[in-house]
Parts: sequence; structure tokens; C-alpha cells
Amino acid sequence: MIQEPIDVLKQYWGHQDFRGSQLEVIEAVLAGHDVLTLMPTAGGKSLCYQIPGLIKDGICVVVSPLIALIQDQVSQLKKRNIKAIGLTGGLSQDELVKQLDNCVFGKYKFLYLSPERLQQSLVQERLSDMPVNLWAIDEAHCISQWGHDFRPAYLECGILRDLKPEITMIALTATATKPVARDISEQLGFENFQTFKDSFQRPNISYSVVEDENKNNRLYTLCKEVKRSGIVYTRTRRNTLEISTYLNKKGITATFYHGGLSREDKETKLRLWMDNKMKIMVATNAFGMGVDKPDVELVVHYQIPDCIENYFQEAGRAGRDGSVAKAVLIFDPSDPSKAREQFLDSLPDTTFLKLLYRKLNNYFQISFGEGKDQSFQFNFNAFCEAYKLRSSLVYNGLRILDQYSVLSMSQNFQRRTQLQFIVGKKVLMTYLEKNRDLAVMVQNLLRTYGGVFDFETRINTRLIAQKSALKENLVLKALERLHADRIMTYQAGHTDLDITFLVPREDDTTIYRFASEIKALRRMKAEKLQQMFAYIENTKQCRSKQLLKYFGENLLHNCGLCDVCLDRNYNPASEDERIRKDILTALEGHAYSSRELIDRLSCNEHHLLSTLQSLLEDRLIAVNSKNEYVKNR
Repeated sequence: MIQEPIDVLKQYWGHQDFRGSQLEVIEAVLAGHDVLTLMPTAGGKSLCYQIPGLIKDGICVVVSPLIALIQDQVSQLKKRNIKAIGLTGGLSQDELVKQLDNCVFGKYKFLYLSPERLQQSLVQERLSDMPVNLWAIDEAHCISQWGHDFRPAYLECGILRDLKPEITMIALTATATKPVARDISEQLGFENFQTFKDSFQRPNISYSVVEDENKNNRLYTLCKEVKRSGIVYTRTRRNTLEISTYLNKKGITATFYHGGLSREDKETKLRLWMDNKMKIMVATNAFGMGVDKPDVELVVHYQIPDCIENYFQEAGRAGRDGSVAKAVLIFDPSDPSKAREQFLDSLPDTTFLKLLYRKLNNYFQISFGEGKDQSFQFNFNAFCEAYKLRSSLVYNGLRILDQYSVLSMSQNFQRRTQLQFIVGKKVLMTYLEKNRDLAVMVQNLLRTYGGVFDFETRINTRLIAQKSALKENLVLKALERLHADRIMTYQAGHTDLDITFLVPREDDTTIYRFASEIKALRRMKAEKLQQMFAYIENTKQCRSKQLLKYFGENLLHNCGLCDVCLDRNYNPASEDERIRKDILTALEGHAYSSRELIDRLSCNEHHLLSTLQSLLEDRLIAVNSKNEYVKNR
């Protein structure tokens, strides 16, 4: 008996009705149409393939970009007694075979896998044997080179068409511009397909941009007002630890999350935050995709994101339950130049790629016209040092050469040597007095890397070897000894990787084949960053209007919640009088700095400072020797 979509929704999810275009999408899929679905974060995209997957006989195969996202989706389905499997990392060959067999014979309804897993021949063979009822491509913007989160492996999703061309396909995303949407449909071979786009508007989110040289204090002010939970996004792993440590010292429960944590640590930290045992999650930008936590009332961006797509998607993790929530971007005057350096200066141009390719061939002594299918072990640090090349440019250059199939890099390339001293300085000095052969190396380590007592720190063992006049293998043995003696934690990550050249050496001609695409990519990255800057600088137009316009949507009315709208609605006469009274009341028998007054009164900084100036001119208040404001008697 074929069930109606509304009955499945009520049975498994307990909802009484669909939202937006959900039902239209589901009916189109059930009718056998390929579908491109554009819905905002928290718009309920997953139901658009989960309900057809349940109604139709067979198994729905979902391609998803992140392990955390896969785990969360599978967990949510299992809670509803729906049989689902996720092919996440760490599976042995036997476990993988067992899981795939379960999908073929075990009446499972959903199989989640990454695009990288899709490339395995074993997986492709078993998918051919499965009773697939629907292909679902989640976060489909990853397939577009012009999207903000391009994943080359996503280009392999087209193989699904070859495996079972008769099966319907749905692609879903929350952040696609018109060019990206067009690219998605072309890459997936959509022809007679239907497109559904719901409004990206999130009327319950208040968007704000704040410039503050003391970002930590501003962050504390925002986080202390949080009653339920919040997210702070930052760009570096070290910052996640530093910021969470700062918040905890200020009495706000916080934990941190980034890609370098072990699977166990990720699960533990996520669970603490999901269960509201930790109020604030400080994380790098990969965090949160697909995590179903409805009570996030604050999302803070501690640095400028690289594009509006990323910002909008991450800010959209606030207020999923419909309650009023805040999305605040904090920046200081130096942040724009830092963003340009990180996102643009480390992006190779065609001139650098030609240089890099020639140097690689020379390094491995490959003759012109030779090299195809030859593999080599490659020491990254040694190569950069030999040719005096910036490591960030080389790293990104190798990724581009891998992306355009000039060469293939081993997957473990991103591993790095990390360490942290777990004893105090006094204990370390005592240890070195007994192990004098380690003293010079350790001293050079301490001089070169700050924070090794406080954080897991990435180090360049070759650099330490040079400074210590030692061979690198001796430095590695010394670090292992310090780890064994419980002086430090040490995670070895050698800079060797395997490189396979996929085409014969042709020098500039090799790069020329995709030079125009590299130029277009650099231009697109620069444009996206400039659009982010324009959003920050535009204090005349409603923030929601700016964001929706970027995605091709015109908002008729101002949101009334963002910093621009609130500033526009500011009534100087009545508001100044209120602030004057609040300041004088606060200073009754107390002395406060301007920052303390801003925190206590929770009002606009600019308005408070101008009111303080007015009160000083009227001689109702004064400034004491500690630069605090006091009330005149």
C-alpha cells in the first residue's frame, strides 16, 4: 500500500503539515522528476528526500560531504526506527563489505556516504546491485567550481547516472546563487528537471556587524546574555582553544571543536553542547552542518568570512526553532587585510603554478615527455626550503594540480607533527638537567614556537633540526623520547607524501590547459571577498535585504531587527534621555569605565559614548584618576 507523504510525515516526524515547497518537491520526486531544491538553512531539506525514500520500495542513497553530517542524519533516522547506514571513515575492508551487504539484503532504507567513498570500485559495484529508489546529493553546491565550498570529489557524483540511469535524482542546497544552481544541474546531467526555491529569508534572525578593537570583551558581552546555547566561529584551530579558555575563565561554559580532534573528542564535545552542558561551542567553520540543534540563540563570527555564502549558512544555524536569535560579525580594523592575506595572497596564479610544476619535475629529475604514472615520495618541507617557496602557496598549488589531474597526492598529506608540553617549566628544566643531550633542541623548540605549554602546536621538525645542528631523524627520536617520558604529548605526522604524475611532462603547456579556469577562480574568490567587505561596510541598507539580494531575492520590507534597522529607528531625543537617566542611576555611589557602562546598560556603544560626552559638558559627571566616570555631587 502506497502511503501519502503527509501520513509518513505524521507517523515518523510528528509534524501536522509541510513547510514551504516541501510537499511540491516530494510529489515531483515521487512522479519521477529530477529535482533541484534550494531551501534556507533549517528549511527542512532532508525531508524532501527522506519521505520519498520511505514511500518508494528500495533504498535511498545520499551523498553528503561531512562525516559529522552523515552521523547526525543516520542517528536521527535510527531514533525514528528507520533503518539507515552511514559509511564513515575508519571502516576496515571487512566492515565495509558487511555494511554494503546489509544495504543489498537487509532492507535498509537509507545509505549515506561521502563523495570520496563513492569513488571506490567496491562501493560502485555494490551500488549497482542495490535496489536504489532515489539518488540524493546533499549540499550540492560543493559540485560547482564557482561555489563557495567546491569539493573536487563531488564531480564524481555523475557516476551515479552511469550506474543506474533510470533512477530519479534530487540535489539540495541552502546557498546557491544562480550561476552555481546552473552549474549543479549541468554537472549532474539534469535535463527535464524541476527547480524549487523557497525564500531564504530568516525573519527571526537579527544580523549585526560590529567593529571593536577589543573583540574578546565584545564577545564576552554577547555570550553572557545567552540563556540557552550559542556558536562562535573562528578561522584557526588555535583560536578555538584560546577563545573557549577565555570564556570559561569569565564564567561562561564553553568547549571547542575543529577538524584536528579525534573522533572520540569530537563526539564528546558535541554531546556536551547538544545537551546544554556547555553553553558556547567555539569552532572552525566546518562545524554545524546538519547538526539539528534548534535552540541556538547566538552565532558570532570572530573574523571576517571569505564569502557571503559561508557567512549566511553559518549565521543560519541560529534560531532554528523560530525564536528571535542574533547573528553578529565582530571585526577590528586589521581584519580586512588579514582576510585578504589568508584568502587571496595564498591562492596561486598561473605563473606560480607553472613555476611549481617545473620545480617538481626538476626535483624528481623527470625529463620532458616523461613521468606519466610515476610515483615518488615527497618531503614537503625539504622541497619548499630547496626552492625558497612559500609553503602555503605550494600547498594550495599542489591541491590545484591534484584537482586538475596533473598529479595525484596521497590523502594523508594534511597530517602534521603536533606537540604540547604537559609539565611546567620548572619540571622541564629539572628534566633537562638530567638529559643534557636534549637541552639545545628543546631550547630551540621553545624559542621558535610560542604556546607549546598551552596548546597543541604544529611544528616544522626540519627547521628545529637546522637550528639545533642535528639531523631531522635525531630530532624525531628526541621528541619520541620526551613523549615516552611524559614530558609532552607528541603526534608524529611526517611531511612525506606520495605523488603520482598523471600526465607526461610538458611544462607550461600542461598548466595552459586550465589557465583560464585558474584566472576565473582567482577573480571569483576576490569578488566574493569584496562582496563580503561591501556587506560589512554598508550601514545604509537593511542587512536581510543585502543578504537576500545576493541570492537573487528582493525583500520588500526592512527586517526591523538588524543593526542598520535599529539605528535607523533610533529616536535621539527619547533614547538620549533614557540613556542619561540610566547612566546617572548606575553612577550613584559607583565609578565605572565606559566599557563597564556599555556592558551594564546593554545599549548602543556610539549612543552611550555621545551621551557621556554630553553629561561631561553639563558637568553632571566627571572622570577620576582611574579614567572612570563618577557622578558629581
